[in-house]
This record gives sequence, C-alpha cells and structure tokens, in this order.
Amino acid sequence: MNIMMLLEMAASAFPARKAFYDPTVDQDISYEELLREARKKSQVLRESGTSRCVLLDTTNLGIPIALFSSAWAGIPYVPINYRLTLDEIDALLERVQPAFLITDGDREPRYRGRNALRVASRDEFRDATPINSNDDFHWSMEPDEVAVLLFTSGTTGIPKAAVMRQRHLCSYILGSVEFMSASEDEATLVSVPPYHIAGIGAILSSVYSGRRVVQMSQFDAGEWLQLVREHNVTTAFVVPTMLARIVKALDGRTTAGLPNLQSIAYGGGKMPRNIVERALDLFPETEFTNAYGLTETSSTITVLGPEEHREALSSRDIDVRRRLASVGTPLPGIELDIRDSDGNSLSEGSHGEVYVRGDQVSGEYEGRGSTLDTDGWFCTRDAGYIENGYLFLEGRSDDVIVRGGENLSPGEIEDVLLDHACVEDAAVVGIPSDEWGESVAAVVCLDGVVSVSELQDWVRNRMRSSRVPESIEFWEELPYNETGKLLRRVIRERLSP
Repeated sequence: MNIMMLLEMAASAFPARKAFYDPTVDQDISYEELLREARKKSQVLRESGTSRCVLLDTTNLGIPIALFSSAWAGIPYVPINYRLTLDEIDALLERVQPAFLITDGDREPRYRGRNALRVASRDEFRDATPINSNDDFHWSMEPDEVAVLLFTSGTTGIPKAAVMRQRHLCSYILGSVEFMSASEDEATLVSVPPYHIAGIGAILSSVYSGRRVVQMSQFDAGEWLQLVREHNVTTAFVVPTMLARIVKALDGRTTAGLPNLQSIAYGGGKMPRNIVERALDLFPETEFTNAYGLTETSSTITVLGPEEHREALSSRDIDVRRRLASVGTPLPGIELDIRDSDGNSLSEGSHGEVYVRGDQVSGEYEGRGSTLDTDGWFCTRDAGYIENGYLFLEGRSDDVIVRGGENLSPGEIEDVLLDHACVEDAAVVGIPSDEWGESVAAVVCLDGVVSVSELQDWVRNRMRSSRVPESIEFWEELPYNETGKLLRRVIRERLSP
C-alpha cells in the first residue's frame, strides 16, 4: 500500500480535472499535472540523498506535490508548524536531519548553508528538475514504510513525532472515502494548516474522491465566506474557533446565503453547543458533521452525521438533544473502549479514558516505538464516556480535577455553563487549594449580562455542589492554539495564586 496509488487512480480516471487551486496566486494544477510533478520531484528528492522531506510553509500548490513526491521517493513527509518560534523550529529540524527543506522565500536564507539540510524555496522546489530521468522509477508498495511524521501540538510538553505508515493512511482513506464520488463541479475549501492531520486527510480524501481543493493559506472568516461564494465550494472542514468566527461574521444575518455549500465538517477541539446550533440556523441547506480523530489515528475515528445534527436540534427529547455535545459513533473498522486508570473496561455510561483500535490507528512515535497494547488498543488520553453508542468527550484525562479525592470532569461543568443563555464560551480548570488539593475555577466569555453568583447558582441547581466553580472570571476570549485546542495550561497559569 502507498498513498501514491490514490493519486495514480485519480489521474487515470480524470486526468484533466482540476485538483488544487491557490487563489493567492490564481494558479491551479490538474490531476495529470500533479502526478507528473510528483514523479519529477520524487527523483529530485532521491538525488538529494536526504532521508526526509520537510515542509515549513503556508498552504500552496507545492504542498500536495511535496506529500506525494515523498511517498513516491520512499521518504517521510514532515510538515512543521511555521508559527513556532525560530528556536522551536531549529529544535525540530535537528530531529529530522538529514532533510530536504521546502520553505517560503523569506525564510529560505536563514536555513541555507546548514549541514544536513538541502534547502529550496517554494518557487525553487516547483522549478526543480532531476539530473537524470529514470523511466523505470516506481514507488514501493511496502505498507510499513513511513509516509508522514507529524509533530503533535506540544501543548503539554515537548512535541512528539507521530509516525503514520503507508498502511495507516491508506486504511483511513479506503475505509471512509468512496472513489470518484465527487462530480467535477464540486470543490472543498481547506483552511486548516498543512501541519495538521486534518490537512493531510483533506488532501488524500479529496484526491481519491476527485474533488477540487481550494486552498486558503491564512484563515479569515470574511475571506472564507467570499471564497465559498466565488469558487462554488460545496464542502469544507473547520476547527471550532473558525466556525465561531464565521458565525460571528454573519452576526445580524438570518442565513449565510450559501446554498451551494452542501456540507461542513468540524473537529479538532470541543465545539460549544450554542455555536453549532447557531451555525445550523445560518446554514439551513448545509449538512454538518462532527469529526473526532487524532494525529495518532490518521484522522477521523468517530462521526456525528448530518441527520443526527438536525434531529438533535429539532428534538424535544433531552437525551436526543444532548447528542449535539457528542462526537458521534465510530467509523466502520473502528472499535472504542472506555477504561479506568488501571486499564479495565468500564460499562456504558461510566467515565474514563478513551481507547481505540483499528487498522488506521498508528499509536507510534519516532524514537519511542509503538504505544499500542498487546491487543492493539491505543490510549487517546482523552477522557469521556459512551452513552447509547455515542461518544462524549470531557477533555484530556490530565485535565481531570481532583478535589478532596473526588475526580471532577471539567467538560461536564463546561457543558452546564454553556447551556446558560449569556455564556458564549467557557473553560474550567483545577487550581491549587490548601483545603481541597484542587479547587474548581472557571473562565467564561459572555454574550449578555450575568453575575458570578448567578452562574454559580446555575451550576449548583444542575450538578453536585462539589462541581460549582469557587471562582469565575469573565474574559474577552479564551486562549486557543491555531488548530482549535483550548490551552488550559495558559488558563491555569493565569488563575493560579
């Protein structure tokens, strides 16, 4: 198995169809051209003698070329977060050398001349040609070859290099995407950065389905709406912070007025229920899907589908309506299990850590090996529970608040706060307490007027008293990283005495 076979199939089925379009430079590339460029650049990579293809750049037409040419050359593709500090980037480059580094023109001079780095600007890479032409050059179909090394966000420590082998990515695509399922006039808008697993998944799934990709290098809600309208975008993926900004940009509107937008998928972090409810109102003709996955699982593992969204929105049944707060049910071929701290399976409705098993699950890190147990289960380190087959997440297991020996889920308390009409966003953390070990603290963003005592009473009337935040602060906005993950560490630091 090799992700190159996805591109080969697409180029054979619809060679002239446009594959990727970059509105920044008003250029596109067809499937036939993408296959040809991947072949050419794979030879450039092989001739460079490096063992990694590293990308340090925003989204552009060189991204899919770099991904597929790496697979053809048989070396890992390593996209790096360009938003990191220079020292952080240097530290990651040290870990992946020797490497062929592709970056933007402004950054290129900083890295040129370094040992173990072959450096090319974005334009130089696009213009590069091999020294020798090899008509017999084929890619390997060895399923265990490393396709992608993706550094985790590192919100709680030094980033780990998650290993995705060819079989993991191919299993995900072949198990979740139908070949040639998109018509020629369909397009997807990709606004997530290239170093996010959703960015990798969007490239592979779009190629296999034959859907044209409209690329967005830097997210802006107004520009996002404009691109959807101007380029007949039919589907898009956003992280929660992006959808919140899109909803805010449509403030005062009854609908978004985008009837061609058939579907929106969201994921990458917790979605406030009031945001998705408002989005469902603004996009009445659009199908919404909540997709939950991790870097280590090669993207999506559970889905809350469009029908479930609309049913939950219109239902008077509290349990059905609550499903909007879930991340849905597992994809075919995926198994879930909830376990306690000793690794024992728990019954439905019990709270614990989420474990996952399936062919697309890697659970491997470079230099650390596989973290799968003997039966192939991967511990996601996410806390949650399963109810009527639906998975509900409660944040990272490390975020659990231990108050007087009692384990409290911040996600449960956040859900209650978000049910208040005046609360737009909320985060709950544990902070040091001499009396309890940890006490419950909350930060909320308001869309209205409410006092601290009123919010405390709101929680007290719906939960046990131990879960009532002892302190609540009102902030203009909560800290998220660029992929939509709430930075609880930052909140704790600001709230801790």
